[in-house]
Amino acid sequence: MYYASVAVLALIVHVIINIEALRNVAKTHENGVRLKYRLYLFALMAFYVSDSLWGSFYEQRWVIPTFIVTCTFFISMTLSVLFWTRAVVEFTGNKGKSGKILIGYGWTIFLFELVVLIINLFVPIAFSFSADKEYLPLPARYITLHMQVILFLATAIYAFVLAGKNKDTRKVQYIIVGFSGLIMTLFIALQTFYPLMPFYSMGCLVGTCMIHSFIYKGKDVEHSRQMEAVSQKAYKDGLTGLRNKLAYFEALADIETSLENGSLKEYGVVVFDLNGLKLINDTLGHEAGDAYIKEACKLICHQFDHSPVFRIGGDEFVAILKGQDYANREELEGAFREKIDENQKNGTVVVSSGLAVYIPGLDESYNDVFKRADELMYQRKQALKAMK
Repeated sequence: MYYASVAVLALIVHVIINIEALRNVAKTHENGVRLKYRLYLFALMAFYVSDSLWGSFYEQRWVIPTFIVTCTFFISMTLSVLFWTRAVVEFTGNKGKSGKILIGYGWTIFLFELVVLIINLFVPIAFSFSADKEYLPLPARYITLHMQVILFLATAIYAFVLAGKNKDTRKVQYIIVGFSGLIMTLFIALQTFYPLMPFYSMGCLVGTCMIHSFIYKGKDVEHSRQMEAVSQKAYKDGLTGLRNKLAYFEALADIETSLENGSLKEYGVVVFDLNGLKLINDTLGHEAGDAYIKEACKLICHQFDHSPVFRIGGDEFVAILKGQDYANREELEGAFREKIDENQKNGTVVVSSGLAVYIPGLDESYNDVFKRADELMYQRKQALKAMK
């Protein structure tokens, strides 16, 4: 049972580590590599199954079942070689002459094996069984394995050459593909000399584990980072770099949820509105207006540096105070107003603000708190205009 147990273990590990890669995806250009690699993984599964059955049947000396499963063994083996070659070429993106040669050679091995197995039904040239039911490897078997050694060695060299030409993150990926090819070359060579040992399954398992650990999972991490970057960009205001209105709405939903589950007991809201922005846009142009908005943004963020600040309109900002800023809210708001009074005297950025806090039992929603803060901001705006 030793031979069969290795193949069964390889199949189990194969499915576990590649469960996500085995899932079907849409046939798009972006999924080209994954789809071809998926075919390779399925071909390997068929090979592991036939390899385990071969070990079980041969141990019982069931000649006919062993003969049949030996044929499926060689078909699935050479099919996996073909799919491996296609996946490597697709992964490297090389559609040139060298890539076509590799794929053509993969097809040659697969078609050669089909012809050999058909002939072997009538004239034993690949394998046979003795009168004592012993498995006998014949010359065509060795030719097939030697052809595979050449192919895997060629793909390894192909990947190493591409690694030498690249300096980005794909360099490491190409090196891993190269080492996977070398591992398969080594284990196929061992299988050639020891036909009753499951070296081919061992090589496939090690190779796919390397691909999964260093390339497939790496691509998942890279994709997650890209999606995170896109997500962050979607939540940022293009002019100021602050959180935008979409992020603001999500923050409000989080507040309501936190209040319902009791994880949030208190918070404050500061509403800001820029004074004189329309006049600046009309007289000095929108570039000057954008600069004014950026200066106001710096001023707000500097004062409320422990709180998320959102730009919810052209000249409207909101800060949601929690924790330290909530505890120091009156001091922070007072210092901010003093700074604005000073700015108005100096003719620089002027921002009106209004602060309100959540009152349990009185406020039914965040909107109630916001309205009070907005009303106080408007009163402050009128007071600043009167002062001017």
